[in-house]
Amino acid sequence: MNVVGYFENIKLTLRQSVKVDITFLLIVLSLIMIGLITLSSASSAISEDISGSPFYYLNRQILAVFIGFLCALCCVFVPTQFWKNLGPWLLILGLILLVIVLIPGLGREVNGSTRWIRLGGMINVQVSDPARLCIMIYVAGYLVRRNKQLREGFVGFLRPMVVLGIASILLLMETDFGATAVLLATVLSMLLVAGARIRDFLLFVFTTSVSLAILLQYFPGRMRRFIGFLDPWDKSVVFDSGYQLTQSLIAIGRGEWLGVGLGNSVQKLFYLPEAHTDFIFAVFAEEFGLLGSLILILLFVLLIWRIFRLAIRSARADRFFEAYFCVGAGSWLALQVIINLGVSMGGLPTKGLTLPLISYGRSSLIMTMITLGILLRIYHEINSNYIHKSKPSKKRIK
Repeated sequence: MNVVGYFENIKLTLRQSVKVDITFLLIVLSLIMIGLITLSSASSAISEDISGSPFYYLNRQILAVFIGFLCALCCVFVPTQFWKNLGPWLLILGLILLVIVLIPGLGREVNGSTRWIRLGGMINVQVSDPARLCIMIYVAGYLVRRNKQLREGFVGFLRPMVVLGIASILLLMETDFGATAVLLATVLSMLLVAGARIRDFLLFVFTTSVSLAILLQYFPGRMRRFIGFLDPWDKSVVFDSGYQLTQSLIAIGRGEWLGVGLGNSVQKLFYLPEAHTDFIFAVFAEEFGLLGSLILILLFVLLIWRIFRLAIRSARADRFFEAYFCVGAGSWLALQVIINLGVSMGGLPTKGLTLPLISYGRSSLIMTMITLGILLRIYHEINSNYIHKSKPSKKRIK
């Protein structure tokens, strides 16, 4: 499909009524509103300390929501075939971003990690977010083009693993273990669903796990976090590597059944570091209690369920690029939510991963909304009998 064809399809979509998954959209809007409300409370103290205004971070997040909404709206009108054909170029873009952030003077270091580049002097972009989306789109296209090789030989499995290995090495050079783990698990889930042989899958998982365990020993800061995770209340680490976790657990414990009320969190008052980003769930649990936490978790479960349900519907309609992309998007969101909640509740070692649509993080929010916009486009195409101008595929999702 050429460029003219893409614009013709966009104009056709504009003339037609867009099919929207109302339930999916309501869940997303609910999570965004909960995120803004929680952020306004969790960031008020640090915002006033930095800028003199308690709404400094909230205003920036609202701007990111507006930008993300416009980007998502554009994605709703772009045929998914466009992303499929653009996959190899997006892969190159993703890898370039991961390299650029490591160049001295271009990458910005925060808390000992170099993960951000500054665009236009206005917004810091955590490059792992756009790079992950680019790699997901490329892998989804590869699984459609090379599905037979993937199922029948090791070479078909090895090719995406080489790409994944390069991206993982670049992420580890940024000391971003959390993003590396999410990317690995996301792509592996896509390969497994596409029919990768179990022995190839298990071999890679074992090799990767051993390699990461060995590499962890060469990063003293990560080792201290792991030791603090094992026993955060030990007097030797409680005010060091275990401090964040103990303060998070105190916040969650204070919430009890119904919480202390919106705005009444004590831990956000400089006791809990990163209360508005990585540990925003702890503040939410403190203010809204167990009941509020369960409602929040239920919304995430419903969102992820709708995404995987869309993957199944796409596969049944022989739309395998869309199906694999949905699997990747659902796996990524599920893993990031599980890791963030696990860290906040002491179930996993501390990682620098935000809670999607809730935590402060403008680039993360925008990329999440772009991904959700593509998912809404997939829903539209499935429900409006949209047909790509390409040869039909006879592949079956495993």
